[in-house]
Amino acid sequence: MTDTLRPAETAALPLAPDGSPRKLKRSIGVVGGTLLTISCVTPASTLFVVVPDLFGSLGTATALTIAIGSLLCVAVAFCYSELGTLIPSAGGEYAMVSTLAGRLAGWLVFVLSLLVVMVVPPVIAMGTADYLAPIVDLDPSLAGAGVMLLATLAGLLDLRANAWITGVFLVLEVIAAAVVAVLGFAHAERGPAGLVSLEVAGADGRTDTVTALLVVSGLAIALFVTQGFSTAVYLSEELQNPRRNVARTVLATLGISAVIILVPVVALTLGASNVEELTGGDIGAMVTAWSNTAVGTFVSLCVALAIINAGIVMVIQNSRVLFASARDRAWPEPVNDVLAKLGRFGSPWVATLAVGLPGAALCFVDLDTLYGVTGVSVTGMYLLVAVAALLARRGAHKHGQAWRMPLWPAMPVLLIVVLVYILSRQETEYLLWTGGITAVATLYWALYLRPRRDTRWLVSIPADESSPQTTTGPELSPALPRTR
Repeated sequence: MTDTLRPAETAALPLAPDGSPRKLKRSIGVVGGTLLTISCVTPASTLFVVVPDLFGSLGTATALTIAIGSLLCVAVAFCYSELGTLIPSAGGEYAMVSTLAGRLAGWLVFVLSLLVVMVVPPVIAMGTADYLAPIVDLDPSLAGAGVMLLATLAGLLDLRANAWITGVFLVLEVIAAAVVAVLGFAHAERGPAGLVSLEVAGADGRTDTVTALLVVSGLAIALFVTQGFSTAVYLSEELQNPRRNVARTVLATLGISAVIILVPVVALTLGASNVEELTGGDIGAMVTAWSNTAVGTFVSLCVALAIINAGIVMVIQNSRVLFASARDRAWPEPVNDVLAKLGRFGSPWVATLAVGLPGAALCFVDLDTLYGVTGVSVTGMYLLVAVAALLARRGAHKHGQAWRMPLWPAMPVLLIVVLVYILSRQETEYLLWTGGITAVATLYWALYLRPRRDTRWLVSIPADESSPQTTTGPELSPALPRTR
């Protein structure tokens, strides 16, 4: 039990063949990192794949729920910015939480993050077929598997090349979101009061009222809508000057992605001819009705590209998590050695295949409960990150070199209270699924990792080779001690 509260000891990095520490290459700045991170949020695919489900359950309250979720994510982004600059590791959440809150807490965060990043990409990828329908009829599972394989191949390339690939795709999806926004506002059927009318289409043509409890329940998915901003933390080993640029990338990504998603949602809410059409959530049909078939086809193709874009970035992110877990000896030694291999482009090629190929296989599995489980997992992961943020200014880390959030400790305390309440309002089925996976992970910890605490799950923090520079937030502190 003491391992739960005791910060994990850092360990020497496994050595590369030349005897140097095995590290990822620092090759991107804030612009490249922001492009990759926004692409992981994938605003257009979120707008066209996730938001329709929210319209179906929340109706005109969808925009309000997403706005509340985005405000909560500001507090989450502050936690990520501080912890990500204090502990810049490709392990992301688990490296931060392990170092500050203990090995078991870090392990559970790792499992939750792996659950999110392994299962979400194939589910989004399967939506590709719907948006390619105007030009070709494809089986959703086959289309999704093809997207995952394409994303895997792209993930094997140099990260700088992927930043440009995803940047081009990102421009197209922003255009699609802008088209939806312009058309929606141009065909507005109701005034701003419609955004807080809290109505959803019910059975037998009735209009039901969306209760406050339904809004709170929907916040778990609303948090997931902008969840990808955490990718900046996963890329911290490949960002130049991470102790400054991680915070900039996290906060810039959250702000940009919230605008790209929320503005079209507001436009759709105001432009829908009635509550029944909005609750139906068929955004493609609404766009076609407001314009013509050609515009509807263009938007659909842009969304298909956005989904491919999301697949590429998610595979990149997931492979970094798996690479870092092997470097930190989370698995039996033969598995660690294989997953920690780097390819000619500096990418963890085995880890990339290990997340991409199963993702293609998952496209043939029934994943009806995925969004509910993902919402619970994201909320639980944010909760543990907020707890770690409360512990970020004690001991050696009190004077560590990092961006520091304003309103500490009030910000993480408030976030913890809100997230616990959101979890308490989720459906029992989703809580049981996530709880069962967490229980299995705890058994692995108890039976394998904890008895081998001297040789397993030794979280490493690569040294920052860039020159420290002062920034505000309020400011960077003296440098952290180097890991041993």
